[in-house]
Amino acid sequence: MVDDRMDDVTAGAADDRVNPTGRFRIYLGAVAGVGKTCAMLDEGWRRHERGRDVVVGYVETHGRPHTSEQLRDLEVLPRKQVTYRGGTFEEMDLDAVLARRPDIVLVDELAHTNVPGSGRHEKRWEDVVEILDAGIAVVSTVNVQHLESIADAVEQITGVAVRERVPDWVVRKADQLELIDSSPQQLRRRMMHGNVYPPDKVEGALAGFFRTENLVALRELALRFVADETEEELLAYLENHHQQAVWDTSERIMVAVTGAPGTPGVLRRAARMAARAKAELHVVHVTTDARTDGGGRTVEQVHELADDVGATWHEVDGDDPARTLVRFASEHQITQIVLGSSRRGRLEELARGSVVSRVLRFAADQGVDVHVIARRDGADGASRAAATETVAVT
Repeated sequence: MVDDRMDDVTAGAADDRVNPTGRFRIYLGAVAGVGKTCAMLDEGWRRHERGRDVVVGYVETHGRPHTSEQLRDLEVLPRKQVTYRGGTFEEMDLDAVLARRPDIVLVDELAHTNVPGSGRHEKRWEDVVEILDAGIAVVSTVNVQHLESIADAVEQITGVAVRERVPDWVVRKADQLELIDSSPQQLRRRMMHGNVYPPDKVEGALAGFFRTENLVALRELALRFVADETEEELLAYLENHHQQAVWDTSERIMVAVTGAPGTPGVLRRAARMAARAKAELHVVHVTTDARTDGGGRTVEQVHELADDVGATWHEVDGDDPARTLVRFASEHQITQIVLGSSRRGRLEELARGSVVSRVLRFAADQGVDVHVIARRDGADGASRAAATETVAVT
């Protein structure tokens, strides 16, 4: 997500300085075979060529010649030999990594479960956290199905149990998260050519976990996870550096609500707009508005409706509702504002100015689109909202 700053950050750097206690880069893929390990080794070699002290803490080539070639002349630390239940296994030697103390260590398969008795941690990601805490940078790899928040969904999609899992907070700890992507068709071709699994396992894999529909779903999960991370990073950056700017990399819709008649229809219309745009929906109530009205529709009932449509509810204070709404929109990077049409009489609007007209004016200065929705009384008002007035301010 963030371009490579691991090499060039100095103690005098200001706002974009990376955490000096250890930096973390993860290559994320939908499934095995997309090229995560090769990308990790290529990154390690590039840094080695630039003069950094890089070692391989653990890499799993799975016997793939192309992957083995990517090791080139990188220093590979000896693995720890562990005897368990009559067999001999190899694990990353955490103490050897800490004693060697390189600038950067490459650690494959973040979700791996260590063989019992091989060290002080059950999971490889715990080893990585200790390495980071020691001030050593780490480049690692993980497949999307191993993320704790996604593993259950993957089990339902594929019918395959996901036993090795990584807490989401570990992946979110990464300063750099990069998606290594490949189309389902390309992955299946790699599989048939023997570039992922041994020949005797290819047919079963293609008919099972590597079915096209599974690969499509896993790819979408990976894309969505990285997109969410990128969105959070962008919003944090804008908050720190460009508070007045609105970057419409994705839609974020805000609807202003009161206890006035017709408000539920306006909220439902906004919810449909958000669903069609696959956008976040924020419902904002300025607390200076009346909390009840003659029609008996209360703000609390509107709040319940907001919960029902999956929106995020906000109560904000402000003596000037129009300015308060536009300020909220600016602070939350809102790209579209939805309002119900004004019910004030013409003379009252001329004397005092409607909230709608003032929001239109203030939003124009911020470059935010405003949609004005006709209010309709009655529970079925939203279903008859075919005729609406839409004003786009850019």
